[in-house]
Formats: sequence, C-alpha cells, structure tokens
Amino acid sequence: MADPITFHTLTATNADVLRGADVFDNPVDAIQLARFVAEDSHLMVFAMAGQRVIGFASGAILYHPDKAPAFFVNEVDVTPDHQRQGIATALCQRLFEAARTAGAQGIWLATEADNVPARALYRRLKARETTGNVVYDWDGAMDV
Repeated sequence: MADPITFHTLTATNADVLRGADVFDNPVDAIQLARFVAEDSHLMVFAMAGQRVIGFASGAILYHPDKAPAFFVNEVDVTPDHQRQGIATALCQRLFEAARTAGAQGIWLATEADNVPARALYRRLKARETTGNVVYDWDGAMDV
C-alpha cells in the first residue's frame, strides 16, 4: 500500500525535513534554508509520502512603494514517480492561500513557452495567460 500524501507549510520547526530531499534542483544548503525560513515574505509548502519529500511549491511576497504586495511563485516541482496525481495542483492551492493570508493581492509567475506540463497546471488553476513578455537575466539567474 502506498504511503498517504501529506501537505505541510515550511516552518523553522520542520525545515530539517527538506535536507536530503531529492525534489530540488540541487542539494539543500543548510545556510540558504535557514535564510529562507527566516524571511516572513518567503513561503513554501511541501508534500510528503511517508517520510519522503515528494514535492514543493515556493515563492516570495514582493513589496514596492507604489503597488500592492504581489506574490511571485518561484518554483513548483513534484518527483517524477508522483506526477499527474494532483499533487502540484494541491501544493499551488495551498501556497496561493498562504500568500493571500500573508497579504498578497496578486500572484504571478513565468514559465517557458514549451513547458507543457507547467502550462497545463496553471490553466487548471484558472490562471490568466499573458503573451508578449520577454525575460532577461544577469549572472546566470536563469541557468538553473
């Protein structure tokens, strides 16, 4: 029988669960993890199957002097063996609710035009898809 899927909001208390998780692009760095958790504007939810982290969604509330707070979704990922089970949808729904509760008045993200699974996810979540945006980066920000 498969382990039940549970969902969690990242806190200082449960952050160590992420160490050693293979769902991230790179190994979790203890210093970066502590910095992420220490910032109230940084939010993450994650999913577990038993004791294994199988997915996460993260982002940050962005503040600006002349705009309402907006939430930028930085990343959503689910391990390949747990994809197409609604986990990413559930993670995003929980992340969006946490962002709204924290005061965000808008939510946005960007993805590659050829990222068909991500675009399908965001459509399922009733996102408005825009066109004509161009992304620029410095110092290799888009390399990972």
